[in-house]
Amino acid sequence: MKKALFSFIYFKLLGWKEEIAAPFQDKCVICVAPHTSNWDLFIGKLYWGAKGRQACFMMKKDWFFFPLGIIFRAIGGIPVDRGRKTSLVGQMTARFKQADKFNLCITPEGTRKPNPDWKKGFYYIAVGAGVPIQLIGIDYGRKTISYTRCFTPTGDYEKDIVEIKSYFKDFKGKNPANFAY
Repeated sequence: MKKALFSFIYFKLLGWKEEIAAPFQDKCVICVAPHTSNWDLFIGKLYWGAKGRQACFMMKKDWFFFPLGIIFRAIGGIPVDRGRKTSLVGQMTARFKQADKFNLCITPEGTRKPNPDWKKGFYYIAVGAGVPIQLIGIDYGRKTISYTRCFTPTGDYEKDIVEIKSYFKDFKGKNPANFAY
């Protein structure tokens, strides 16, 4: 029932499309870009729900106040304290190792403003957990979510990030001026 509702809203009501050429993974880091608007979470969760999938996402703990905290946790939100020195990579790697199925969605830009210096955590979580990185692009210009590439990290971040970023170069965010790959 929930899958049908999400599918109706995403495809029929909002008129969004999908472009898929890679298999969905039971365990993976989902790298989503461009991230230029708070609407990205809404569109992404609708799409993922329409596919009958569940994904967790990390978000600033400041957003987890009542009643939003209840809602964000219910849809897979993991509160993150970016001010404290904690091993977020270690925590997420451990979650992957404990779960049979776990999709962790991360926007590597780390902000909705232009940021060519992407956060490295998504990459090192995937390496530490031994899972692939699903590259998923949100294109507001074409009203399409594209999943055409599943990337296996080599462990050479500098080399891999160039390839990962190049995947997203043609996607248009809701606020295109806020995307710097």
